[in-house]
Amino acid sequence: MVFPSERPSARVLVTGLEGFTGRYVGAELRQAGYEVFGLSSKVGADTDDLVDLLDANALAQIVQKIRPQAVIHLAAIAFVAHGDTEAIYRTNIMGTRNLLSALVSLQEHPSCVLLASSANVYGNAQGCEGPLDELTPLAPLNDYAVSKLAMEYMARTWAERLPILFSRPFNYTGVGQSPQFLIPKIVDHFRRGERHIELGNLDVWREFTDVRAVAWAYRRLLETHNEVDTFNICTGSTYSLREVIAMMEEIAGYSIDVSVNPAFVRTNEVRRLQGSSVRLQGRIGTLPPYSLRETLLWMYQAPPHG
Repeated sequence: MVFPSERPSARVLVTGLEGFTGRYVGAELRQAGYEVFGLSSKVGADTDDLVDLLDANALAQIVQKIRPQAVIHLAAIAFVAHGDTEAIYRTNIMGTRNLLSALVSLQEHPSCVLLASSANVYGNAQGCEGPLDELTPLAPLNDYAVSKLAMEYMARTWAERLPILFSRPFNYTGVGQSPQFLIPKIVDHFRRGERHIELGNLDVWREFTDVRAVAWAYRRLLETHNEVDTFNICTGSTYSLREVIAMMEEIAGYSIDVSVNPAFVRTNEVRRLQGSSVRLQGRIGTLPPYSLRETLLWMYQAPPHG
C-alpha cells in the first residue's frame, strides 16, 4: 500500500546541495514546487549559506535564519576509500549531531528530517540469503560504514524531539558523479576511447540505481508517512562489474582490456550488495524505471562534467 502524499512542507533545507546527489535532489524538489535552501562548505558554491557542519554555532545561526520545514541531510564524506579517517567520523557523526542540535532549537520543528545513511552498514550480512531488508543484522566492514551506523545510533537519541527518517541507499550513479567512483571511472575510459582499464575485484555484484530515481525517492519520503523510520533506497537488481563492462562495450562499440590492480582490491570487500525495496515501495510506490543501460548511455553521451 502506498501511503498518501501530504506535502506539508514548503521550505526544504538540503545539506550538501552542491554535491552530486544534492544537485539532483534540489532540482527534483524545485520542480515539485518546493523552496530549496542549501548549505555548503565550498567557497563559491551556489547555495544560500557557507558553513562548516562542524562549526556548531555558525550552523545554528544559519538554521535559525532559514527556518526549514523539512530537511534532507546529504552532506557527508561518502567515499569509502577516503584517506582521512578522522574526518570521516567527525563529519559524518558530529556534523550530523550539530545539525540535529540546531534543528531542535527552532521554535517550530521541521515536519521531517531525512538523514542519508548507507547500505554499507549491512556489510557482507553473513548468513543472510537474498536481498537485504531493513531488519538484516548490521555488520559494517569499513570506517565509512561504521561512521554511518554510528550516525544512525546517535540520531536515534533525538527521535523523541525530531521526526527523523533514515535512508540507506545502495550504490547509485549518474552524470556528474566523481570519477573516483567506479561507474564514472568506467564510463570515462570509454568516452575517451581508452583501450585498457585497471579495476579492483571484478567478481562483486552491486545495485547501480539512477541518481534521478534516488532524488525522486527522497522527495516522496518527505511527502508520505507511516510508522517506519528506516528505508533502503534500491531496486533489488544487481550487476557484476563484468556485466557493466559488457554494457559499455556495446554502447561504445569496442572492447576494452581489463586488468585487476591489487592496489584497488579492498580488504573486507563486500561481494554482493543487493537490497529489498519492499518497504520503500510500500511507502512511496515504485521507483522511476531507469534501466542500467539507460543510465550508462546517459552518462556516456553527457558532455564532460566541469
